[in-house]
Amino acid sequence: MSLKARINDDMKAAMKAREAERLATIRLLLAAMKQKEVDERIELDDAAIIAVVDKMLKQRRDSVTQYEAANRQDLADRERFEMTVLADYLPQPLTDAEIDALIEAAVASTGAAGLPDMGKVMGAVKSQMAGRADMAAVSARIKARLTR
Repeated sequence: MSLKARINDDMKAAMKAREAERLATIRLLLAAMKQKEVDERIELDDAAIIAVVDKMLKQRRDSVTQYEAANRQDLADRERFEMTVLADYLPQPLTDAEIDALIEAAVASTGAAGLPDMGKVMGAVKSQMAGRADMAAVSARIKARLTR
């Protein structure tokens, strides 16, 4: 079953179970997917859907930070709930050891010797880690690896 079909099935299940918050989050995801399809005139595959979900999760993380700074715990909790719903559509996250192994393989394959080569390494690992790791944390790890 494709990811798109799974999301549609989950929407129907949330409707039947009368889970209003979960339904609202799934509808937001479907709207974002449809917007991307219309904007780019394409049919989204699973990889593109994962990219949309990843982008939405990043927006929610940023929102939680802002809401907590403004002492709006109610809004921060809602964003966290949306994050848990959206995270269900991402593939299994990579472990720290797997991330380090992929970084080492990318450094070896690109011949990166220092920080100026960071873009090459990021380009090599980004497609392998899409939706499976926080790319900001991966970037920090690559930077630390290339500076030693």
